[in-house]
Amino acid sequence: MGETLVKICGLHSVEVLKSMQRIPLDYVGFVFAESRRKVTPQQAAEMIGELADWKTEKPPGAAGVFVDPTADELKALLHIAPLDVIQLHGQESPAFCRELKLAFPGIQVWKALSVSGNAEPAESAVAGFAGTVDALLLDTYDPQGSGGSGKTFDWSLIPAYQQAAASYGLPLFVAGGLHPDNVAELLENYSPDGVDVSSGVETGGIKDTAKMTAFVERVKQS
Repeated sequence: MGETLVKICGLHSVEVLKSMQRIPLDYVGFVFAESRRKVTPQQAAEMIGELADWKTEKPPGAAGVFVDPTADELKALLHIAPLDVIQLHGQESPAFCRELKLAFPGIQVWKALSVSGNAEPAESAVAGFAGTVDALLLDTYDPQGSGGSGKTFDWSLIPAYQQAAASYGLPLFVAGGLHPDNVAELLENYSPDGVDVSSGVETGGIKDTAKMTAFVERVKQS
């Protein structure tokens, strides 16, 4: 397996992005769903423009987080904010994901799966999206929303999803309650293809450069 990919999500200021230039990230995420981290397309476009100035070998890709968007909404947003990834956290169907892949060639589509003890069996959940998305992301089931709860799920459920995803050649990211003090344990025991963090690298609701640096260091050293 290659190096674990890292995505830091929920960015909402150019100033924070500028403080992150020396952190070796693979993706940054902008939230367009209802959230205290929600940004406008114009704000995202400004931050994506900042990524082009990063003095790294390869600037991180820009992912947008959505909950049940329409194709027309995405088309309008993409004219303003040139995303590399559309990350879906709602009840989007495989057919809708396939529609997006055809409508927006060159942009990856990732689908988040909510994990709980009562969730759909891993094999059938993954199989439904095989051939319609570029990656899957496991997140904690949140009855009040669509992820972003800051809570972990039962990691012992990960291998079933990994086995199913691997059988279809789908990269698997893990999100939900990750932070600098638990990500090494996740990697040591489960070795996901990527990790996605937001609140776990914040202090007082603001991205913390020291926590982001520590998180990424622990991932890249594992």
